[in-house]
Amino acid sequence: MAILIAAGAAAYVKWGPGGSDDSGTGELTVRYRTDGPTVAAAAKPWLEVVNNSKKTIPLSDVTLRYYFAGDDSAYGFNCVQTSRGCGNVTQKLGTLSGGDDAGATHYVEVGFGAGAGELKPGGTSEAIGLQRYRLDHKKLNQANDRSFNAKVTHYAPSKLVTGYVRGALAWGDEPSGTADAAKNPPSSPAAPPAGVVFDNFHYTGPDDPAFTANGWQARSDAGGPGIHNTWSADGVTFPAESSAKGGQVLQLRAATDGTKKGTRQSELRSVKPDFFTGTLAARVYFSDKPVKGPNGDHLNESFFTISPAEKSKKYSELDYEYMPHGGWGAPGPRIDTTSWISGSGKPQDRTTKTQIKDLTGWHTMMVTAMDGKVTYSVDGQKLFTHKGKFFPRERMNVHFNAWFIDLPFKGPRTWDMRVNWLYYQADRTLSLPEVDKAVDGFYAAGTNHVNTVRKH
Repeated sequence: MAILIAAGAAAYVKWGPGGSDDSGTGELTVRYRTDGPTVAAAAKPWLEVVNNSKKTIPLSDVTLRYYFAGDDSAYGFNCVQTSRGCGNVTQKLGTLSGGDDAGATHYVEVGFGAGAGELKPGGTSEAIGLQRYRLDHKKLNQANDRSFNAKVTHYAPSKLVTGYVRGALAWGDEPSGTADAAKNPPSSPAAPPAGVVFDNFHYTGPDDPAFTANGWQARSDAGGPGIHNTWSADGVTFPAESSAKGGQVLQLRAATDGTKKGTRQSELRSVKPDFFTGTLAARVYFSDKPVKGPNGDHLNESFFTISPAEKSKKYSELDYEYMPHGGWGAPGPRIDTTSWISGSGKPQDRTTKTQIKDLTGWHTMMVTAMDGKVTYSVDGQKLFTHKGKFFPRERMNVHFNAWFIDLPFKGPRTWDMRVNWLYYQADRTLSLPEVDKAVDGFYAAGTNHVNTVRKH
């Protein structure tokens, strides 16, 4: 055996062919450790799968179940770290009925996509770091959870986590009760195609390690647009939302009391420029009134891609800007679609179209850039198409933000913009039904994040 240290994980023992500390009689051994206290904002089980058999097992044939004492709360899950790629790890909530184990009323079923590879005889998946959290972001008490053991902080076999190969039990002791497997069939999604980014924003907050690992950043630096130097990461949250697919959203809060000192704007941005030609879509909720306070602000709710360097010689920017009450002297509600070739702000450096349109509520915003033509659309309806020099010339970052154009009156008010999911397919023009089909497939599989654009 050898002692391995995985980045961000505690040391664990890797067992090679021909031996295991507890191989059992099945094809698998599932090893477990916990990371963090019993009462915490997120449960953090780490799992490892070892192949005890004499044949190669595709990980897409393997599922794991981690059992816990749930209630009527809504739960979120994400993957923090694995050498197999978190985009190849699925997580789905299941329930047990008719059982007598109060610590196993619920389970998270962990599956693997085709891109996760396989386990050779005696081979190991290595560390798989997972998180479970409440969507109301209240703390979890894991004391009664069947699969939790506060004393196991280094990897050890655990038969309180069950493992399956092609649906047949291959490791562990199943609790009593009937699993709702019919409603949650085992996950084995196909490997996503090259050039895809998907994210459903299943995070606990900007301090979630999965948030950072997946390439996101909550802005807190200086500058514009809007009320300069008022950007705050505190306004970037991930609440439950019953009207959203998957029940959780990214929320961007803009709040002010009418003074610069009392103003906070919010922005989420990708760290790396993964977006260029192809189809980019996001399901966005635009607000036309504050969640509290008087109405009438000149709020800008934006979704855009932009060059990472403002003075780049190949500067590119593709913008959606929704202003429910207008701005810059123009009335609302209105949607501006603009393509830029510099960050100067000068009219000659952009092509734009403004439309008076009420977009309150959920909408799928999509921009395609292919074959020298850019098309902006909302819910499958074209808003603006152009060709020529304003076509993007380099890879861009993606941003969502909510900001005030100005501060027309005094008094506290708070605005929320929400985003359900983001999807990108490089170098292809997709229709709205094609985008929806791809997104639905990720949700059905329990896949929270994929990036096959970036070179890891």
